[in-house]
Amino acid sequence: MALICRVLPAFLVVLAALATPSNSHGDGKLTLPCHPDQAATLLQLKKSFSFLRYPNPLESWQDGTDCCLWEGVGCSNSSGRVTALELGGCGLCSQGLDPAIFDLTSLQVLDLSMNNFGPYSLPANGFERLASLTHLNLSYSGFVGQIPTGIGKLANLISLDLSNNYGSGSEDSFCSHVTKTHDFFQTELEVLNFEILVANLSSLRELYLDEVDMSSSRDWCHALAKSLPHLRVLSLSFCGLSGPICPSLSALHSLTMINLEGNFDIPAPFPVLFMDFLNLSVFQLAGTNLQGHMPNFSNTSSLETMMLDGTNLSFGKTGSFSNFKSLQTLSLDVNFAFMEHQSSLGIHKSLRHLELTLTDSTKDLGLILSSIGDLQNLASLELRGWNFSWKSFSSVAKLKNLRSLSMYYCSFTKPSLPAIGNLVNLRSLVIHQCELNGPMPSAIGNLADLESLEITDYDFLGPIPSAIGNLRSLKSLEINAHGLLGPIPSSIGNLSSLISLAISTSEFSGPMPPAICNLSNLEALEMSNSGFSGPIPYAVGLLKKLTSLRLQESSFSGSIPDSIFNLTRLIELDLSFNLLSGKTIFYILIMIT
Repeated sequence: MALICRVLPAFLVVLAALATPSNSHGDGKLTLPCHPDQAATLLQLKKSFSFLRYPNPLESWQDGTDCCLWEGVGCSNSSGRVTALELGGCGLCSQGLDPAIFDLTSLQVLDLSMNNFGPYSLPANGFERLASLTHLNLSYSGFVGQIPTGIGKLANLISLDLSNNYGSGSEDSFCSHVTKTHDFFQTELEVLNFEILVANLSSLRELYLDEVDMSSSRDWCHALAKSLPHLRVLSLSFCGLSGPICPSLSALHSLTMINLEGNFDIPAPFPVLFMDFLNLSVFQLAGTNLQGHMPNFSNTSSLETMMLDGTNLSFGKTGSFSNFKSLQTLSLDVNFAFMEHQSSLGIHKSLRHLELTLTDSTKDLGLILSSIGDLQNLASLELRGWNFSWKSFSSVAKLKNLRSLSMYYCSFTKPSLPAIGNLVNLRSLVIHQCELNGPMPSAIGNLADLESLEITDYDFLGPIPSAIGNLRSLKSLEINAHGLLGPIPSSIGNLSSLISLAISTSEFSGPMPPAICNLSNLEALEMSNSGFSGPIPYAVGLLKKLTSLRLQESSFSGSIPDSIFNLTRLIELDLSFNLLSGKTIFYILIMIT
């Protein structure tokens, strides 16, 4: 079986390997070719798909060949029947799930995640026929409506993931040509009776129902404790759950991950029962409206991730987190009450990922930022709502091992931001809706290893520095900032690794910079909502790898260049609201199709 569409998480690879007999054609072992009826079923499935990737990810699915050798297909050595279908992230688009899939009754692993089957409901009947399933993943695929009762009859399930389905799958903007309107009034999956869904799933180890509507499931706690005694992973973020969390949940003593983010609108005290979960490694309660004092954990050795932002919790003495020696990821809200008796966060220096949101802008809490420079193992840092002085940002700039820095709704004193040039190991930089009222610092050009740069809704004053051309490793560049003045520097043509370029700001004017047409690896180009004018350069049509070209709502004029017909990989084209003439957009789209 060849897995070509995306890499599974390591734990799923291990579980799938244990659960699924591997196909061994060509390795000398005794095997059987796939049954003709299995191949016919798979070919019927293929007919129900449109493909959003180039080349077609299912090209190996050809009539007359052994389906056990097809991409994403695994078979039993002894029977030749299909036991695994792993098509996650293959860019499939379909008007719902073809019921033919239920003829593959030997399936043990079914992964159709990160495709687009929406906005359509899952088939009401058929899942109960897949009695051998141990792993079912339909996440991020756009399904809506009620979860079929047949899924609750799959007694051998070890892992169930129906998360993040809300009416449009992972490729929604490209799938509109196959959607209808009859399910548009439903926007997400829902569970009407959670107790019935899990009653027969006693083998379940992992349950992911993030963003599934469970607002009608009042007894979800009791149902989990009663029916899923061996559960290790529980992820129910943004499910509309109501609190408080019942004590019976303490029966799930094998839990290693708890994710209840974005639930419990009604304020509730912190559930002390979680303090005694000795195997817990991931603890995600962000945005849960919990309040009061957070007690001490009985075991701090296993906890690796703790997400508590968006709560009203208070913490104890200085060094509240210094005992969490395995902690790798931490997110917190910081306010005056939080820091009233503390001079620093007291975080253990092994921390790798930190998110801090300032919720009290009336107090000077810069002392916290000054202490961040001691966390020399930090790989990623996300800061929201902070006011940076030169001293506080200089402390951040000491983090030599930092790979990712994101700043939202922050403000800077004028001399502070240039210190960003000291973070020479950065791979990703995000600056969103911040205030500087000064030029974009040329020190950004020092970040030679940067792969992604996103500057949006930012108040700059001045041009894009030519030093941006030094970022030879950059793959994604997005600039949508206020106050930027043109022209775009010609050095942008040096960004030979660039795959995605988006520049949108009304302050730019003049023609599209010719240097952009030198970016031969570009797959997505957007220069919309801008003051760019003049003709679209013929050389744009020489960017052979383009799949998306968006130049809408600008001032481009003249004829649409014939070279655009050369963009055979183009999936998305928007030239609307310009001053263009020539062949109609409709005709161009026919040629692309």
